[in-house]
Amino acid sequence: MNVTRVKKLARLLAELLVLAAIYLLGCQLALWLAWPIPGGVLGLALLLLVFALGWVKPAALQRGAGLLMAEMLLFFIPALMSLLDYGGLLRHEGWRILVVIAVSTLLVMLVTAFTVEWVCRWRLAHEK
Repeated sequence: MNVTRVKKLARLLAELLVLAAIYLLGCQLALWLAWPIPGGVLGLALLLLVFALGWVKPAALQRGAGLLMAEMLLFFIPALMSLLDYGGLLRHEGWRILVVIAVSTLLVMLVTAFTVEWVCRWRLAHEK
């Protein structure tokens, strides 16, 4: 391997370690505080705080986050396989589950779109 590839691999591993550390810190906070919020959500809040405070620039974690996003389907395979154990539940309540999934997905998309729009307008107004 040449030096450039080793550096890129080391950088990727460092980014993944930072993201994993933030996730684990979020999980630990959820345990310590006994909050009913998943550790992953607290980890995302911590990541947002780290970005907002300027301690880390989002571009510094871009390669590691990109890898995780590209392989996201692998994280859902165990959850999808567990559905095989609940065939009866899905037959009886499946339509309700699908409605909840559809509505919540739509709400997340709308909130994200409005938030991005608001942030873009705010930045344009304050950059002048």
